[in-house]
Amino acid sequence: MAVITGMVLGSLARLAMLRTDYRQYPSYPHGYASHLALGVIAAFTGAAVVPALIEEEFTAVTFLVLVAQQFREIRDLERRTLDRLEETQLVRRGAGYVEDIAKVFEARNYLTIFAAMTASTVTYLGAASELMVWPAAALAGSAAGLGVVLYGKRGLDRRPVGAICRVREGRLHFRDTLLYVDDILIMEIGLAEGREAYEKHGVGVVIEPKDDDARATLANLGQRQAIAHDTAAIMGLRKDFGTPEFTPLVRLDLETGRAAMAIVPVEQDVGPLLDAVRSVPVIEGARTRPLATKPGRRAAD
Repeated sequence: MAVITGMVLGSLARLAMLRTDYRQYPSYPHGYASHLALGVIAAFTGAAVVPALIEEEFTAVTFLVLVAQQFREIRDLERRTLDRLEETQLVRRGAGYVEDIAKVFEARNYLTIFAAMTASTVTYLGAASELMVWPAAALAGSAAGLGVVLYGKRGLDRRPVGAICRVREGRLHFRDTLLYVDDILIMEIGLAEGREAYEKHGVGVVIEPKDDDARATLANLGQRQAIAHDTAAIMGLRKDFGTPEFTPLVRLDLETGRAAMAIVPVEQDVGPLLDAVRSVPVIEGARTRPLATKPGRRAAD
């Protein structure tokens, strides 16, 4: 009963954490099938290990170590898969975003193990103490496992760009052939057709960091590439293969730390576009905290 309770709770937890959003990854149904299968394996491993140890079946520890090694391989597999998919993207995710997604999939499997382990342990101890009947022990174990999932998921959730930066519309304009958003240079567009497309359909976005930590995060190339990719994925892009001038770029103003993006979206609604930029997750590899150090705080002053 303890193993079954942990396995069911862990499998349901992995199912709850598995969802396809605008990034369309994992794909449905093939991606769902593979990740759910791995989730069931993770749930069974976590559910069985503590009762096995209590019964002095120490071989279970060996299986836990082997499963953990396999989940490390899953991270490499996800990274390789996403790297191959990069070739098909009009606006690439970038290496930082790919690594971030791969880490998330690995961490969710570990969270599944912990949730199943907690559920099975509480169920086993509750029934073994004779203070609860089996159904009550299973209910208590399920509640404990659910608490682990909710707490862990909250810890794994990443802050959005809108939490660390102010995002507003910028004035998109040309100075001869140079494209600007407000006073930030984006790129040069030599073709008159390209300049006309930006003047007719283009939208400028200015991203202002709220503090020096956010400024350092925004300076990361991977974070800016993630902003360009997610915004294009949500709002659409008037671009096809062989038109690099319509690839959205996020450029940095070195004097102020602000960033600006020029994009030619399919949907030109400025409000939803700004919300799309705000909702981009802050990737783990870009998070920097200079204000956590004494030199950083002194420099900020």
